[in-house]
Amino acid sequence: MSEPIRVVMADDHARMRARIRDALEAGGCVVVGECASAQEAVELARQHRPDVALLDIHMPGNGITAAREIGRSLPATAVVMLTASAEDDDLFDSLRAGASGYLLKDTDPHVLVDELRHALDGEPAMSRRLVSRIMEEFRSPATPRFARRSGASSRLSAREWEVMELLGQGLSTDDVAKRLFLSPTTVRVHVSSVLRKLRVKDRAGAFRILREG
Repeated sequence: MSEPIRVVMADDHARMRARIRDALEAGGCVVVGECASAQEAVELARQHRPDVALLDIHMPGNGITAAREIGRSLPATAVVMLTASAEDDDLFDSLRAGASGYLLKDTDPHVLVDELRHALDGEPAMSRRLVSRIMEEFRSPATPRFARRSGASSRLSAREWEVMELLGQGLSTDDVAKRLFLSPTTVRVHVSSVLRKLRVKDRAGAFRILREG
């Protein structure tokens, strides 16, 4: 019989923590610590050195920050995000921070422990839909019309480039949202972020910088 997986879990919703803990313990895991913030998660991980750190993203201190810190100080601990967010930025930022898996909170509790074992075995712990999204991201050209250059424009995320590319093709905010499976509000947030990074007041100024470099 394999050794039980030792887990530190962090989520700022007590009921969610209780539901996750029940699922983990029913699957033979041992929850060695639980908390409600990123800072506490890092401290507990360093104290207990668990096999897995199971982290929410949108909790005080940000779970992605905790993932990065745990990965740096405890390379033997697999970091798996368990979140309600299916946003691309959260997914890709988590992977860049060193997460070994990305699970949504609607994941069947009965398969949760199996996903953690996948992470410990060096396999991706995530749904097939998210794996497909990652493949799609790497298969598609990042900037078919806009050229990546040095300076402020190089700080744009892959999703921001994608949004601006589609807007530059003449699509409306609603059309871009439908194409990328986002809400119109999320598209506007990305555009606002681009304008801030490029230090321009409107989309026309952003398009000019992205096309001319």
